Amino acid sequence: MRDILLYNELAYLWPVISPPDTYAGEAAHWREALRGRLGPGRHRLLELGVGGGHNLSHLTAEFDAAAVDISPRMLELSRRLNPSVEHYLGDMRDVRLGQVFDGVLIHDAISYMQTEDDLRAAFATARVHLRPGGLLLVAPDLVRDTFRHGMRLRWDSWRDGVEVIIEEAIYDSDPCDTMVESHFTYTITERGARRVERDVHVTGLFSIAVWFSLLEEAGFEAELIPLPGDGDGCGEQLFCGVLVR
Repeated sequence: MRDILLYNELAYLWPVISPPDTYAGEAAHWREALRGRLGPGRHRLLELGVGGGHNLSHLTAEFDAAAVDISPRMLELSRRLNPSVEHYLGDMRDVRLGQVFDGVLIHDAISYMQTEDDLRAAFATARVHLRPGGLLLVAPDLVRDTFRHGMRLRWDSWRDGVEVIIEEAIYDSDPCDTMVESHFTYTITERGARRVERDVHVTGLFSIAVWFSLLEEAGFEAELIPLPGDGDGCGEQLFCGVLVR
């Protein structure tokens, strides 16, 4: 994460590339899952890997929240967007806040868990921060069951005089491991000047069966809620785990 341009030097572009309002529909599914399993009330939530806080921003009117991220620049974006939220710098694999919450959220930042041990560590972090009967919601970008080698995505965004065209190609160079590479090209136009930046993100890829197995191993009773995604094969699964042991 520390060598990924998007979360460091280019973090200021995150509100352009992925505007907060585009999360409203997905956040509604998260809210429904939280209410359906936790019931009414102003429950306390912890988001691990909050990034710019865009998904969380649609939940703070109804829930109290704390947030963790490994990138100081992304954490600052979330602080500005979500001033009522407690923010902490840390890694979801080993951060310990000494607090207990009703729900733990991990959005697509879970994708940066590259091995099963990484996932185990993230689930252990969720567990120590949850009360018995608390809820874990996790939404990976991709699962092996529906992944297509060589997937190509393209989108463009414009805000406050800045335009960014994003092209992404996703490769699985070794189907025997649990990692894929996303090669990004960002064409950025601001103040009349255009430049091109390139970035490589290495993320984890696991089957739905592995997700269920590791959640159960960590003490969660899990189910899968299908999400509409964006029509590109990404973001179509929301794993819900109730802490039962």
